Amino acid sequence: MLEKMDVSRKMDSKEAKKILEEAAQKLGRLQRECKNENIPILIAFEGMGAAGKGIQINRLIQALDPRGFEVYTSNQSNREERLRPFLWRYWTKTPAKGRIAIFDRSWYRSVQADRFDAEMNGKKEATGKRMEVDYHDIRSFEKQLYDDGTVLIKLFLYIDKKEQKKRFEKLESSKESAWRVSKDDWKRNKEFDRYVKINEQMLEATDTEYAPWTLVEAVDKDYAAVKIISTVCERLEYALSRKKQGQTGGKKQEAIPREAFKNDVLSGIDLTKSLTREEYKEQIKKLQKKVEKLHNELYQRRIPVIMGFEGWDAAGKGGAIRRLTSHLDPRGYQVNPTAAPNDIEKKHHYLWRFYVDMPKAGHIAIFDRTWYGRVMVERIEGFCTTEEWQRAYGEINEMERHLTNAGAIVLKFWLHIDKDEQERRFKERMNDPAKQWKITEEDWRNREKWDQYEEAVNEMLIRTSTTYAPWTVVEGNSKYYARVKVLRTVVEAIEARLKED
Repeated sequence: MLEKMDVSRKMDSKEAKKILEEAAQKLGRLQRECKNENIPILIAFEGMGAAGKGIQINRLIQALDPRGFEVYTSNQSNREERLRPFLWRYWTKTPAKGRIAIFDRSWYRSVQADRFDAEMNGKKEATGKRMEVDYHDIRSFEKQLYDDGTVLIKLFLYIDKKEQKKRFEKLESSKESAWRVSKDDWKRNKEFDRYVKINEQMLEATDTEYAPWTLVEAVDKDYAAVKIISTVCERLEYALSRKKQGQTGGKKQEAIPREAFKNDVLSGIDLTKSLTREEYKEQIKKLQKKVEKLHNELYQRRIPVIMGFEGWDAAGKGGAIRRLTSHLDPRGYQVNPTAAPNDIEKKHHYLWRFYVDMPKAGHIAIFDRTWYGRVMVERIEGFCTTEEWQRAYGEINEMERHLTNAGAIVLKFWLHIDKDEQERRFKERMNDPAKQWKITEEDWRNREKWDQYEEAVNEMLIRTSTTYAPWTVVEGNSKYYARVKVLRTVVEAIEARLKED
């Protein structure tokens, strides 16, 4: 999830200033309307250390009437707070009707920093037992507030390890700001990947339809400010619309808008990566031999593997699958091509036809196109309702969690090429009699909807790349590079699992 974000996203300062000025006026008006409608608003700022939460809160409140909000900073709990349930100090600060409460860090501390500190002190087993309890309590807390009419806006500000280190060093270089960087901050930077994983698990467990997370790319402070204020405005407009329609938290309505600015993954992919023919031959041969050996170990240890291949038309899914399966025992794997559902499949839940082909222990199932069609082609072509495809992200995550809980390794590949490379491959297929069957009028028609598919893919990658079933985006302009990366990812995932077992 977080590692898929393109943190390089930027915005011109002049453009940002103009947008922020217009949004500030809008936000001030929305605050007054929410006050008149007695709508309480709770905004939680979470994120990586030095991501700029304080700065962004300050920029946001400039647009608000100071008589209508409070800002709370959640540091480590004091003695009085430790004598009470951990949500007590947040319940006591929830906003009254018509008011806004803004939290600089929040009730998520127990499943973020506190969990990290406990694990670093060798208490991983104890924290594991607490996590599900805390997640349950947090979801219940947020649901009760939502059902009572509170608008919950949760913002997670993300920067990468390199940017975080740079900001820590800058803060420490000045006597006035050095105090803001602690030993614990440096410890989290050193163990950045571990801390990110903890945060990803938190986001997965608490991203709900009533209190969704908005992920904010926070390296560029102007871009982050625009995304935050735009998201807040969008959510308040939704709440006012809902109130005017007489809706309550527990009644059905369209899904809460996720964010005004969508997270982008594909724009940060380096498609210039490539291999020479000699490098490809050498690496593919070694990896195929490893796959052959690992397949045998998987069977002996009864570990099932599920691989899903998605990507642009002509991105090379078939070629990658062929290189992967060439050294597998044919008795131990099955490739399942996914086409449009037939009449029988349409009568079932859309996940049914994929469950039918799930592998038994020790076997491998490879899906050429997958259940993600629900949030791509079905979404764009109107083969399902908006409510159905928006609901599907959670359903898919739960299915994949069930598979991994049952012992399966779940690997998902998005093969990415740019639009020019796709056109080149389409024309190559049309000019080659042996490949003409691969190209159809529908392929050309889908190209016309490239931007719509790109938006859908970006959302899919962010919302369904989980700690237990992450997406691997494969740079596919070079077929040699793509095939090697797929094989290497498979090998590394299986080896890691065997080592873990």
